[in-house]
Amino acid sequence: MFEKKVKQPPIRSLIAHGSEIHGSLKFTDGLRIDGAVCGDVLAVTERPSILVISETASVTGEIHADHVIVNGRVTGPVHAATLLEVQPKARIEGDVYYTGLEMHLGALIHGRLFAQLASEEKPTLKLAANNV
Repeated sequence: MFEKKVKQPPIRSLIAHGSEIHGSLKFTDGLRIDGAVCGDVLAVTERPSILVISETASVTGEIHADHVIVNGRVTGPVHAATLLEVQPKARIEGDVYYTGLEMHLGALIHGRLFAQLASEEKPTLKLAANNV
């Protein structure tokens, strides 16, 4: 009945607003992107991971992480192993692979949605209301 809260890994790295990275990027624990990345963003799979793409950020490339929060622009496929949060200013152009999905009013996804299920269970889908 009550879901057990999973402790989020700490965000240890930041790509600041005004920064631009070209090439693939691997990270552990947590990463926040406020700048631009042109290349794949991949979490190291041995540990839980969180990736935050802020409203000032843009990523052109493939994304792989456990928990992905998008409020900026992504061009490429997004793979969220546990949860994908698509916030109001998010713009995703690419296919999305998720186990749990939370999408806010105003967010846009131009691509196909694929629920990744371990068994024949139904995917977790949470509709978020904008409380502004």
